Amino acid sequence: MRFSFTLLLGITLSFGGVAQIQTGADQLDSYLPLLKNKKVGLIVNPTSEINNTHLVDTLSSLNVDIKRVFGPEHGFRGNVSAGAHVSNEKTDAYEIISLYGKNKKPTKEQLSDLDIVIFDIQDVGVRFYTYISTLHYVMEACAENHKELIILDRPNPNGNYIDGPVLNPKFKSFVGMHSIPVVHGLTIGEIAQMINGENWISSPCEITIINCLNYNHNTSYNLPVKPSPNLPNIQSIKLYPSLCFFEPTQISVGRGTESPFQVVGSPLSKGEYTFTPKSIPGVSKYPKHENKECKGLDLRTSNTKEQIDLSYLIQYYSDYPNKAEFFTKPSFFNLLAGNDQLIKQIKEGWSEEKIRNSWQEELNKYKVMRKKYLLYADFE
Repeated sequence: MRFSFTLLLGITLSFGGVAQIQTGADQLDSYLPLLKNKKVGLIVNPTSEINNTHLVDTLSSLNVDIKRVFGPEHGFRGNVSAGAHVSNEKTDAYEIISLYGKNKKPTKEQLSDLDIVIFDIQDVGVRFYTYISTLHYVMEACAENHKELIILDRPNPNGNYIDGPVLNPKFKSFVGMHSIPVVHGLTIGEIAQMINGENWISSPCEITIINCLNYNHNTSYNLPVKPSPNLPNIQSIKLYPSLCFFEPTQISVGRGTESPFQVVGSPLSKGEYTFTPKSIPGVSKYPKHENKECKGLDLRTSNTKEQIDLSYLIQYYSDYPNKAEFFTKPSFFNLLAGNDQLIKQIKEGWSEEKIRNSWQEELNKYKVMRKKYLLYADFE
């Protein structure tokens, strides 16, 4: 099956002799002409910025005819807790539609009066981070309704390695829609090409990708805006692929503290470091172990590995006094893992090395497939 895509490049800027990364959104001259006399829909969130100004405000100031703004999980403004309901809104200028909850995919009616759709959301390169699932549904809806999609690409802060089990299609869900590893090593633009190329949607989506400039998969990238309420800094983003596996367990990852995804522990765990989760509206309204002192690890300044670190999960399971209660939501854990093997391996006491070896055959196949869709020089 063939599909159409276009890559547009802008002009490189340098400061002090060092070439600066330019996101797709930064390159207005590359995509403004495509929006002339068009009715535009935007899939955006707070990361959709150009020089500290939201893309919606920037395009509005340039008289782009914005008809509809779509927001993913956490909402258009990013002030909604993970998993919480996001409401639709109406402003004088445009309508705001939630793409989280029952309406994860733009409807025919919501796209009917649009000529073109723009996707500009910062991803963190992890399969269960739901923005790539939103991308999938947006591409599918645009293909079905014959709407062109412009993707303003952004760097992947975890784009310098690939790791974790490849998702078994039996465990497909909104936290894992594609047969890719947990850390997939792709930008949003590259993922879009893979979705088309691997026929993961019923018909191909016409996409125009505005590439990042001065970026490759070895480039360090510190996000100027936190990508979601509980990933406040680069340390949390680097630890996220390893620590998210604690979410369906008795162990807190610091939601309800100032350091989410940088501390781990529980009331029954060991450790000199203590923290007490509190309700934080818009960030973590009902955190695990709310108002209870948790003991555990402070990882705020720890060195992070360029791989998923299973040692935390293995150790906390080994030390937990009642192992039958450790996994509070086993089915959700399996959706995060993309299989039902990891939970069995942890319970059976497999070493980290043995578990990692069990991923390698599928990872090697994925790496070969991935190379077809790269837009930037690889880390290997």
